[in-house]
Amino acid sequence: MAPPAPPPEVRVPCGRGCAAAMEEFRRAYEQLCAEPQESVLRRLRERGEEPGRGRLDLTAQSLSLETCRALGRLLPGAAAFTEVALGDCGLSEEGVSLLLHGLCSNTTVKLLDLKGNNLRTMGAEALGKLLRQNRSIRSLILEWNNLGMWEEGFSSFCQGLGANSFLQRLDLRSNQINHQGAGELAMALKQNASLQVLDLRWNNIGLLGGRALLNSLRSNKTLKRLELAGNNVPSDILKAVEQAMNHNQDRQSILSEIQNRTSILSKEVLSLKDEKTKQFLDLMDTIDKQKEEIARSDRMSAARVSQLQEALNEQHSIMSSLKAKLQMTEAALALSEQKVHNLGELLNAMRQEQTSMAECHLKELQQQKQEVADREAKLLRDLSVAGDKNLLLRNQVDELEKKCKIQQDQLFQVKQDLTNTTAELKLRAMQAEERLETEKRRFKQSLEDLESLRVKEVNHLTQHMEASEHSMQERIQKLEAIRIALEEELSQTKAAAHTERGQAEEELIKVRNWARLEEQQRLEHLEEKLRLMTESRNEAQNCCLKQKQMVAEAQAKASQLSLQADGLRRRLEELQQDLNSKEEEKVTEVNKVKVELQEQIGHLQAERAAQDGLREKIAALERQLKALSSSHREAVLDKEGEISVLLEKLRMKEADISRMREEEAQRASFLQNAIMAYVQGSPLGTHSSRK
Repeated sequence: MAPPAPPPEVRVPCGRGCAAAMEEFRRAYEQLCAEPQESVLRRLRERGEEPGRGRLDLTAQSLSLETCRALGRLLPGAAAFTEVALGDCGLSEEGVSLLLHGLCSNTTVKLLDLKGNNLRTMGAEALGKLLRQNRSIRSLILEWNNLGMWEEGFSSFCQGLGANSFLQRLDLRSNQINHQGAGELAMALKQNASLQVLDLRWNNIGLLGGRALLNSLRSNKTLKRLELAGNNVPSDILKAVEQAMNHNQDRQSILSEIQNRTSILSKEVLSLKDEKTKQFLDLMDTIDKQKEEIARSDRMSAARVSQLQEALNEQHSIMSSLKAKLQMTEAALALSEQKVHNLGELLNAMRQEQTSMAECHLKELQQQKQEVADREAKLLRDLSVAGDKNLLLRNQVDELEKKCKIQQDQLFQVKQDLTNTTAELKLRAMQAEERLETEKRRFKQSLEDLESLRVKEVNHLTQHMEASEHSMQERIQKLEAIRIALEEELSQTKAAAHTERGQAEEELIKVRNWARLEEQQRLEHLEEKLRLMTESRNEAQNCCLKQKQMVAEAQAKASQLSLQADGLRRRLEELQQDLNSKEEEKVTEVNKVKVELQEQIGHLQAERAAQDGLREKIAALERQLKALSSSHREAVLDKEGEISVLLEKLRMKEADISRMREEEAQRASFLQNAIMAYVQGSPLGTHSSRK
């Protein structure tokens, strides 16, 4: 039967607080329902008056189909509610499907309580659909719903659980889940990667279901808590489940530590990058400042050269006033020489500053290299320590494997001893049977001359003894077969094995007591018959002296045979007791060895997991080291390239400055030569030469 088509959803605004949202929700419910339930309206009013978080609590309210339809239309847009409690509401199949369909598109509800609603196949299928589509529910309570009775619905629910990746807590107490349902849950747990708490108390999971859940925990690494009390699950499986839960908790703690460390390392790397970028920006700023200063000096020198050229043009244009202004020109030349000297000093100071800056940068680079080398040394030390730990763990694993081999050899020797003892016991039993047969033959040959009644009684006794021995051997074989079956099925049915063994021992005791009673009765009967025969022998002593002697010899032989039979029976009982004690010792030793092997396997698995975690950490650290070394090398190469570029620029500027000095010196020499030639060619020069 397909679920009914859901009605269109209705949006409920939630921007004015919890009380206002609850009031608007109640009004929308009244509008959608032709006949709203008074109990539901009363509960909504009470919840609207109570201050607190957004919780839609309708527990113990028998909701009608119309109410469920209205709630299914309102829940997709009910953004004010984070918890929805619908426990003990007596929901019908259609009502449950409508409500859950409304919750499929909800994005705010974190907790859903459907306790005690007796859900069936449609409800379970609707729950599976909800788990596949909803992405906000983190906790789901389904206590007292008998979901395990409906196999198809529960399988669809488990499929939805396997497809879900947001649910963290699931309560399935008292749902009559059998071992098949536990298998479905195990398949879902193998696929699920978000569930952390699963409560399965008071169900009918049993041994097979416990094993299936335990096998699923090998692939599920997120489940932290699994409750299995009241499920008839053996104690060894419960211990294994606890170990798996502890292992998952340790694994998640290790993952959190690794994430924290990776975040810290990433922060440190970012801080180093920021520092390096700041240093690079500072270097660029200093280089820009130096460029600006050099440009200013170039401009000043160009301005001064232009001034000198203007002065020369003025001197050429005013040749008549050169005589009066020779002193002024000489003063200007002196000033220009002083300025050139000052410029040379400034250039030397700039060179010194540049050399000091380069030395500072080199020192900073050396410090950074030393820091990186120290970090690399620390990381190498950590790697060496981790390698030593790995070697120690490997040695421990080798020792444990050697111990396992020694224990296996001991078990093999014990089995060989058991086989040897059983073979010796069988040989002794065969020898005893052969002796009995030979003695019986002798007894028959000696008693052939006795009366037919005595022969018949002796034959009857021997047949009965053979039948009893045959029955005892068959029972012993049956008990051995039962023992072998019990040893094969020890891990599956320990409690049943103990009870069956007790019953078998009681039956053995009863059989032995019965055999002893029968033997005593027969012996008493034989003694009475012997007494009667002795009386008849006393009566016929005068007639058959020879028969008396034969009877006496027969009695002596019979007494000897009875004593030998008693001794053989006692020996058989002792051998059976020894066998039982040895079997018990063997079972205890096998159980101890199994427990020790399981513990060792658990320790080895934990150590392997720790080794895997250490290897992952080492790989991550090596990757980080490689990334840091590569980034550091790139930064060093970039800085060296920048330094080389700056040095080349400085060389170019020094060459330009030297060129400018040479040009200025040439111009000054040209001016001096021109002035001297002019002075010599003027009449003043001739007059001065004459004087």
